[in-house]
Amino acid sequence: MADGKKQELIANRSWRLARATNHASRFTFHVSRTQGRSFAAWAMMGLVWLLGLCTLCVSESTAMDIAILQSSDIPAYHEAVAGLKATGPIGAIYTEYDVQGDLELGKKLARKLRASNVSLVVAVGLKAALAAKVEIVDVPIVYMMILDPLKHQLTAANMTGTLLEVPLDRQLKVMRTFLPTLHRLGTLYDPAKTSSRVMEATRQATISNFRLEGLPVESEKEVPQQLRALLENVEALWLMPDSTVLTNESVRFILESALARQIPVIGFSPEFTRLGALLSMSVNYGDVGRETGLLVTRILDEERLLPLNPVPIERLKITVNLKTARFLGMTFPKELMSLIDETY
Repeated sequence: MADGKKQELIANRSWRLARATNHASRFTFHVSRTQGRSFAAWAMMGLVWLLGLCTLCVSESTAMDIAILQSSDIPAYHEAVAGLKATGPIGAIYTEYDVQGDLELGKKLARKLRASNVSLVVAVGLKAALAAKVEIVDVPIVYMMILDPLKHQLTAANMTGTLLEVPLDRQLKVMRTFLPTLHRLGTLYDPAKTSSRVMEATRQATISNFRLEGLPVESEKEVPQQLRALLENVEALWLMPDSTVLTNESVRFILESALARQIPVIGFSPEFTRLGALLSMSVNYGDVGRETGLLVTRILDEERLLPLNPVPIERLKITVNLKTARFLGMTFPKELMSLIDETY
């Protein structure tokens, strides 16, 4: 696919060069009819041809080959990749590789990329990023669509990326905006998976004048008991990404239990809002891709200087379940409604 695109690009440039040369020939013919075949006319034709040739050479030398290493073939990744291409370097040639959820295949593809002449590798999803980190050390790697990349140690001198989740301080700011009287927050978490995140959330909550109580859950079986204990002492339940706490079976139970006690739930995906959470804050996958494309452009334009920390997504997506709000006896003024991207 990349070879075809390169040939098409070269053909287009050759056509433009031929057109410029043809234009110069017509110019020379016109001069010869009116003033004779003067030296100046020939010089002009040669100059135009030379400029066209230089443009072709410069364009060809600055064409950027960007490899996209994708963990699997899913719609969310497609949306992010489309955003990446919309804001990535102008004239870049993209070649896409599918890891198919197989880390070993990902490493094999990464070795292939290491031996090629790619300018940069974009790793989409965790397995692609892990494979790229192991095998590629001398080409910039930019990752996207990964929850908590620092937890997975996606740090290297040639590696950076964008965040998929909303920074904690921004989440708390949105909570304060929509729930100004809220002070006592609760969350469930698996210490083996989310302990560091909860510790940081507790620190951020204190700064924002919240008190966060977190109860540990080491298996899905512990969710009902710990949830009942937590709901006794909090004014809102804050869901965090944790595969032990949040499963296909537990999500509805958590939402229904909280609402039965008139306690709003704050999530991190529109799907939670659709299922009954009062409010969710998330990022749009297309925006993740567009922010990543801007980062890629900056890296390739600025002598490959990589930021040390992953870059947050500037634009948030706020979703609100108005049915849940009515059930809880809540209404939002017009100025807050204007901040909402989607309602249910």
